[in-house]
Amino acid sequence: MARILGPDGNPVDTTLLSTEVATPTLIGVRAVHHENVASGLTPERLVYALRQAAQGDARDYLTLAEEMEERYLHYASQVQTRRLAIEGVKPSVAVPKGVSAKIADFVHELIDDSGFRDTLGELTDGIAKGYAVSEPVWEYERGRLRPVDYKWRDQRFFQFDRVTQTELRLAVDGSLDGEEITKPTFIVHKPRSKAGIPIRRGFARAAAWAFLLQSFALKDWSAFAEIYGIPLRLGKYHAGASEADKKALLQAVRSIASDAAAIIPQGMELEFVETKGQRGEAVFGGLLDYLDKQISKLVVGQTMTSDDGASMAQAKVHNEVRLDIQRADGVQLANTVNRDLVRWAVAMNFGPQDDYPRVELPVAEPEDTKALAEGVAKLVPLGLRVSQAEIRSKFGLSEPGEKDEVLAPPAQAVAAEPGVVAANDDPKKAARLSAADCPCPACGGVRNASLAATAVDGRDELDELVDDAMNGWEELVDPMLKPLRDAMARASSFEELEAMLPSLAAQMDGDKLAEALARLTAKARGLGDVQD
Repeated sequence: MARILGPDGNPVDTTLLSTEVATPTLIGVRAVHHENVASGLTPERLVYALRQAAQGDARDYLTLAEEMEERYLHYASQVQTRRLAIEGVKPSVAVPKGVSAKIADFVHELIDDSGFRDTLGELTDGIAKGYAVSEPVWEYERGRLRPVDYKWRDQRFFQFDRVTQTELRLAVDGSLDGEEITKPTFIVHKPRSKAGIPIRRGFARAAAWAFLLQSFALKDWSAFAEIYGIPLRLGKYHAGASEADKKALLQAVRSIASDAAAIIPQGMELEFVETKGQRGEAVFGGLLDYLDKQISKLVVGQTMTSDDGASMAQAKVHNEVRLDIQRADGVQLANTVNRDLVRWAVAMNFGPQDDYPRVELPVAEPEDTKALAEGVAKLVPLGLRVSQAEIRSKFGLSEPGEKDEVLAPPAQAVAAEPGVVAANDDPKKAARLSAADCPCPACGGVRNASLAATAVDGRDELDELVDDAMNGWEELVDPMLKPLRDAMARASSFEELEAMLPSLAAQMDGDKLAEALARLTAKARGLGDVQD
């Protein structure tokens, strides 16, 4: 059997490909049950967890990052928004020149697999926590070695080496540095939102402080609301009340909050004193609102589309910032998939290559379809050639089938005389009209023949009349304009020319122009009478 080589040209142990390495255990460092960190979290406890993570022990930090998404609702919604923005992008394949069609088809099969799409979504968890891991299980299927399953692996099953904090290793009981991973094709996504070691790149580290503060503020606000949210019950007893009467009154005051009913001795009073607790909303509510806005800026890069907005222009600018983050997330995730999956899959099936197909996660620019439609409507009549397929793709419209009913502009109304062709008829039909098509004895068919000819080129007798009138127009207007041109040549200033104008009127000869206009008017009137 031929040796299977990886992208680096070294042989690959195929027995490791189908072996699950990072499997969970019942107890130990890869156990699926973890102690809570968020419960009773204090500033000192948070500092300790973050310091331990930076030094190589990130279990508490990773546990806290997961619990934050369960306890801090605004943070969870923003993390979900950012992750789903990438998960919703449809992957594509860019094939370099020289790559065979077999390799390209194989890579297309890889990304069309539902398991691949699922693992892309799971890998986006690294955006918050600093890294995420998926373990493909490889088997021969349809004649190729390919992943038949993708196993999501808890980040706490791994650890980074103590020296560089960049080499990911398998966590092992009793080992400070863990165990070196020998199995190829682990998909390890380490997003880069900032420089530094991977465990410090995730925004969960910065969000942990906001989580701590909002936990304190929410707890204090709840206590404040419990005290000031219910009116004070004040019981009054008379001077001669006995101890039994006083105890009965106190019991009634205590019980009325929950039972909403009580009995008291005659002569005693119960009074409800309303308290002013609006100050709590201003203090605690303002703090929580501030923290939520900072989380929105941290996770999705803006607050307009997540919290509030003052104007459409501001919202558009903020949305563009969000798109920049989405594009960067897509590029980084595609780089991970190409490095840890595509190159290995191609090399193990077709041998090492000089160029490999690349998986891409293209983020489309939002299209202003209204402006596009208006622009096309203005430019097409000027001669711009536009692809119908491209316009359909912009609007998300499919190619109509042969039996589909299609939209069309309304037919233009035309004259009802015999021989006139409707706008939606075949123009060639007009050329075949003859004198016999017109019953009018006066024109002998000439009128219909003329109309039929003009129906083809879009011109009529009036257009021809205008063309004839424009021939030789210089000869008609020259007798009128020549005295003015001569005066302009003689005058040295505008004032001098203005003084000459009264005498110029007698020198201008408009007889030829008036005669020509009279003839054209008579002809136009005659053509109009004939067509009425």
